[in-house]
Amino acid sequence: MIKSMTGYGGAKAAGENYEFSVELKSVNNRYLDVSIRMPKSFMFAEETVKLAVSSHVSRGKTDVFINISSLSGEDASVTVNNALAAEYKAAIDKIADILSISPEVSAYEIAKLPDVLSLDKKELDRDEALKQLMPVVEAALSDFDSMRRKEGEKLCEDVSSRLDTLENCVSLIEKCSPKSVSEYREKLSRRMQDVLENTQIDEGRILTEAAIYADRTAVDEETVRLRSHISQMRSMLTGESPAGRKLDFIVQELNRETNTIGSKCSDQEITRLVLDMKSEIEKIREQVQNIE
Repeated sequence: MIKSMTGYGGAKAAGENYEFSVELKSVNNRYLDVSIRMPKSFMFAEETVKLAVSSHVSRGKTDVFINISSLSGEDASVTVNNALAAEYKAAIDKIADILSISPEVSAYEIAKLPDVLSLDKKELDRDEALKQLMPVVEAALSDFDSMRRKEGEKLCEDVSSRLDTLENCVSLIEKCSPKSVSEYREKLSRRMQDVLENTQIDEGRILTEAAIYADRTAVDEETVRLRSHISQMRSMLTGESPAGRKLDFIVQELNRETNTIGSKCSDQEITRLVLDMKSEIEKIREQVQNIE
């Protein structure tokens, strides 16, 4: 089943050391464009996450948001530089003695001075972190795919309905085409009678002119190709492989064949059908732009 290029998905889970939140959203794009936002300490996982996304998505602009919270404080510790803190305190007392003022200073104020406190982070176990992160990414991708499939079903229904309309128009054109040749022959015969009046009409000439007109306005090749294109599109809509680009190409071919019919035929009924077909093809094109 086809998928829409637009969608949203997310998942949350707590691992042994971290709590993960993963969200994905995508919009239409000609090619695959994956953007990942995650904490700097986990940037080593960016390529792995991108590969996971590309295994689910073939095209579209996809944004991935990953938030990670530590479940314990054991991954970092604060160290006090006792000697430096004492030096700061001694210097402050000396300044107070020189200026004959009270050395009113708190431990908090000393702690804010440069290099008194230092934050030491434990080295991250990357393999273990990935082991905890990737199941959450896959769960978010599954939710993401589920929404895109639902949207794809709606797109498939709409496009299929419009293909039925196109096929019906093709059938009507096939019926109208011989009729227009017959009408042209009768019209030509009447004109020749008006011009020649009592002179005998050359029936062979009329048949020749009618044959030339029929050949010039024949749309058999175009209608056969239109039916073939419609059949191909139906097969792609029910297939499992991403078909957006192929569908977009076939829509161009539908439009080209329809334009050719319009340029060949001057019959009012066929002209009306061609206009209806062009309208439906344009609506199909708009929908196909959303298909992965």
